[in-house]
Amino acid sequence: MTRASPSTQQPSARRPTVVLLLWLALAFCLAVLSIQSSFTSPSAPHARTLDSPDQPSTEASRPDLDSNQVRELSGFQSRVQQCVASRGLGLTADIVDHCKLVLKFPEGTNSTWYNAQFKLFEKLAYEYDVCETILLWEQYRNMTTVLTREYLDVRPDGWLDYAPKRIAQLGAKKCYNRTLCEELLSILLPAKPPFHPRQFATCAVVGNSGDLLKTEFGQEIDAHDAVFRDNEAPVNKKYAKYVGLKRDFRLVVRGAARNMAPILKGSSDEALIIKSLTHKEINAVIKELPNPVYLFQGIVLRRGAKGTGMKSVELALSMCDIVDIYGFTVDPGYTEWTRYFSAPRKGHNPLQGRAYYQLLECLGIIRIHSPMRAQRVEDWSDVPSREEIRSAHAAAFRLKRRETGQADEPGPFSNCKVWGTVDPDYGPVSGTSDMSETRRNSNYSKWELLPLESLRSEAREHHAQMGGVSLYKMDGNKLDDLVCVRHNRSSG
Repeated sequence: MTRASPSTQQPSARRPTVVLLLWLALAFCLAVLSIQSSFTSPSAPHARTLDSPDQPSTEASRPDLDSNQVRELSGFQSRVQQCVASRGLGLTADIVDHCKLVLKFPEGTNSTWYNAQFKLFEKLAYEYDVCETILLWEQYRNMTTVLTREYLDVRPDGWLDYAPKRIAQLGAKKCYNRTLCEELLSILLPAKPPFHPRQFATCAVVGNSGDLLKTEFGQEIDAHDAVFRDNEAPVNKKYAKYVGLKRDFRLVVRGAARNMAPILKGSSDEALIIKSLTHKEINAVIKELPNPVYLFQGIVLRRGAKGTGMKSVELALSMCDIVDIYGFTVDPGYTEWTRYFSAPRKGHNPLQGRAYYQLLECLGIIRIHSPMRAQRVEDWSDVPSREEIRSAHAAAFRLKRRETGQADEPGPFSNCKVWGTVDPDYGPVSGTSDMSETRRNSNYSKWELLPLESLRSEAREHHAQMGGVSLYKMDGNKLDDLVCVRHNRSSG
């Protein structure tokens, strides 16, 4: 028997092996295609396509998230990240998802503030929810931040439960004797909002930091339409080149309010806003003053920064288009908390505050001015534009409504929890029958009697768009807790 040579071997002898190999190859290709489709199919649990590389896969697949809003907010987060890198003086922003980011200080930053309660120094990283922050702060552009009689009348149990929170030494948690509570509040309680959104184009909020002495912002501060100052900060020729001389509004804690006369000396038109509480001792001083005096409406609004300066920003934003802040010690590297007019003192959360103010700047809420930016060009192109901010606000609003199962109701009244109606002519101006002649004959009520026609066109237009409705915060940081007051003339 002879063996066939390779050249003479029949093709039929190799056919079963070739067919088997072809079938195996085909099966392998099908398996690969099946695996690939599981990553690209829209119905896959963690679908992620090349069209949206910036979308975290776990977010895009969640049924309660809208991909368009997520994409819009993710792009906005990138703009905020770029802004922090450009303007943060060493701060960086790490994006967590479409809403959350972490602001970090560079390694080696001097964490000087010590929390005795928790026995910790300040952190060098802070997480923020940009969606919540932009929704919250945009509310302030439409709000009233001064306590009024209409707010207490419209708010459920406003006189019974809320009013006593604003009166020190009342001796009761509820105003069972409303006459007494009205007597204690009436001298600084206007019937309706004394100030209006968009009332001023540009405003300067001047803090008390010793950093103000490192530069000369005085003329720049005075060039604003309105200037807001805090507590005992002196305004005189000695400090004029650093902090200016213009005086329009002053927010004070109740301790400083006891010494209002020397604080306000030389400025009878400077409006005083008391931050927290009033009591008989303060009222006695107010009766002798020619200045307008009011009570700040929010007392439980907690922010990422503490102190009177933060409340001054809230106050300014409720009546100003552009808010510039000075003297807030926003730059790292200092070793003590100083004031421009007195010896160093213990501060509160300087790093946390600086991070939060930097976030607000990159959300277009404020503009920061500091010694490290003294030699600067006024270029704000790296801050998101108002159009970008409006788009991000709309996306955050729709996303929040979707997450909470609420229907889309865009507009300034979507978060109104309580509605009420008052006559536009109702109520007296603030004051009491036992005021001094100095106050009685002064211009203390000028803001309450200010006709709408005298306001700048932007304020009048805003008032018309709002239908004359006033918005107030009710409690806390909740977005859906506004008290909204209509002003409709009664038939009588």
